[in-house]
Amino acid sequence: MSDLKIKTMAEMAAEGKQAEILFWVGCAGSFDARAQKVTVALCKILNKVGIEFAILGSEESCTGDPARRAGNEFVFQMTALQNVMTLNMYEVKKIVTACPHCFNTIKNEYPALGGEYEVVHHTQLLQELIDQGRLKLTEGGAFEGKKITYHDSCYMGRVNGVYEAPRKVLEGLDNELVEMKRCRTKGLCCGAGGAQMFKEDEPGDKRINIDRAEEALATQAEIIAVNCPFCMTMMGDGVKAKEKQDDVMVYDLAELIVNNNKW
Repeated sequence: MSDLKIKTMAEMAAEGKQAEILFWVGCAGSFDARAQKVTVALCKILNKVGIEFAILGSEESCTGDPARRAGNEFVFQMTALQNVMTLNMYEVKKIVTACPHCFNTIKNEYPALGGEYEVVHHTQLLQELIDQGRLKLTEGGAFEGKKITYHDSCYMGRVNGVYEAPRKVLEGLDNELVEMKRCRTKGLCCGAGGAQMFKEDEPGDKRINIDRAEEALATQAEIIAVNCPFCMTMMGDGVKAKEKQDDVMVYDLAELIVNNNKW
């Protein structure tokens, strides 16, 4: 973050300033090498459009989502209350995150613990910036005419009903959007949600991410677009398992915009 000159909320407060938006980076966006590229891409976009934002840095903890999904309510409450205290201390009003799990937890579950914020997922913010004309996509960019299929993450799709925003962002890339057999309200989980990411597979004939990757590959798309770090990992592993990693790439929407505009 230092290379991008991203300030923390503590640094902003020391300067007597209030950030327009807090970027909640999340565990994956902070520590997973692949998800870090999405974090950098989103920061580049926010800097480009002139949004004054900040991060919590070392003051940010896990939202507690995996603990609650796994049934450890005590750890969830402890972690969430710590985060709420930090957010309220900085008088945070608006939060953007690139993780649907963080989005869902902070938006829908933190209010019961005293955390009332406007929470948007980065795909929603990207669509808003495009609609306002603040974010312009280069015509004839890197993805013009390419086939792209979009994977609906569970926590953005079925849980929060967000289907159009990411698709409208993809429309601006001059590509051909091809839908998988199971999409939107009938979309199939990548296999990592509900804390499944952190446990061993249950007995079965096929891993869920392999099943989903096969559906994506069946569309003949050259790119699989995702909006979640868990989905990124699972879809990427699924493509590798089918030995198609040299032909089909898995990208987050923020990465697609940065690569399209060559920032």
